[in-house]
Amino acid sequence: MKNRKLITVIFSIVFVIIVGLFILSIIKTDSYNKMHHLDSFTGEGLFRVDDYRDKDLSVRAETRTSTWTKLFDINNEGLTEHNYQAYTYDFYISNNTKDEISDYKFKLTFDREVFLFLAWNGSLEIHQFLDDGERVNLVPDLREFHPEDHDLNIAVFDGEVLIHMKPGDYLIYYPSASENAMEVPIEPYEGTVPGIIIYVPIGENIDGSVLDIDYQFHRLLKSEPLFAVSLIALGVWLIALIIFSIMEAQYVKYKRQHDHDNEIIKESIETFTGFIDAKDPYTNGHSNRVAQYTRMIAEKMGYEGEELNRIYYVALLHDCGKIGVPDNILGKPGRLNDEEFKIIKSHTTHGSEILSHFKSLPNVNEGARFHHERYDGKGYPEGLKGEEIPLIARMICVADSFDAMNSNRVYRNKLTREDIINEIEKNKGTQFDPKIADIFLKILKSGKLDNL
Repeated sequence: MKNRKLITVIFSIVFVIIVGLFILSIIKTDSYNKMHHLDSFTGEGLFRVDDYRDKDLSVRAETRTSTWTKLFDINNEGLTEHNYQAYTYDFYISNNTKDEISDYKFKLTFDREVFLFLAWNGSLEIHQFLDDGERVNLVPDLREFHPEDHDLNIAVFDGEVLIHMKPGDYLIYYPSASENAMEVPIEPYEGTVPGIIIYVPIGENIDGSVLDIDYQFHRLLKSEPLFAVSLIALGVWLIALIIFSIMEAQYVKYKRQHDHDNEIIKESIETFTGFIDAKDPYTNGHSNRVAQYTRMIAEKMGYEGEELNRIYYVALLHDCGKIGVPDNILGKPGRLNDEEFKIIKSHTTHGSEILSHFKSLPNVNEGARFHHERYDGKGYPEGLKGEEIPLIARMICVADSFDAMNSNRVYRNKLTREDIINEIEKNKGTQFDPKIADIFLKILKSGKLDNL
């Protein structure tokens, strides 16, 4: 029973731990999804051929072949040759993880004077630093740019309206989630390619510009390692619970049958001992009482479960040999002669012989054979001394003697409680095992025997 309670406690503790892991995995996932990640790219780190697959997110810029040039006479110097060339810059943003990139934005800070012509899909937040301070304008779609709607430093060449960006000016690109663009979210191991067209002085490029990207992941709960651990733990716990439940059901079934069998054995033995006690009306119920006293002694000595039941049954049968003693000797009111006393003493060996065929209770005959042995070696039938006497017989000896003193007999009335205590104290170490006698005296003085 204690083991079953312990197992139940362990199952409960493990379940609480698993639930804690589930909650912790949810908290970790939510915290991870709220986290902003920052990366910066410039020079060869930005303008390269291959992606950095060892990074969670990689960005590389690729310049398409220039298609046209223009003359920008910014300071009205009377220039006659084309001095600016248009480049299309594609920014390859790659997700190298198993998590979705839920959102991102990147900031492109220019290292030289350029003219921004076009961008597609996303919106641009333009930051220009002029003499009167910083100007910030959000342009939802540069393809539909109306300069009158914005406070920006612009230039118009050949009918084209361009946004004039100087060194240190920057733009922030916000991706589009529209069905046509689908720049966000970025699925695991996928990518997207925002692009802009910029006029740069001929022979120059923007590889000294800096791209800073701010992005967030959306991790599914099932992708959180701690969630996988808790899921595996829950599976193991459920399997263990099923196995335990099956074993518990089998145990309950076995115990029910076992208890039923024990009850049959107990009732059979009590019926048999009832026949023995009925031979002498003055000792009626003696075997049952002795068995209860012996069980109480055994409990105090630390016995429990099946062993405690065995001790009870052995004590219950201790006087079974009296079945062969004539009634006139058992009920004789006067003193027994030597021959009669010899017959009375023979109940120990007769009982042992009867019980020798009782194989289901180990050493069941020890109680019947040796319960009249004395600790000082002056008992019968073999005159065993001290711990030569089986322990169970030493227990029964004390319980048997107490019941004899505590019962009315044909030749005397029962003794008072004080006289019984004095007799047991006096016979410690002679008739009784002193340790067992002390245990029984504590039980007696505690009042636990008053209702028996």
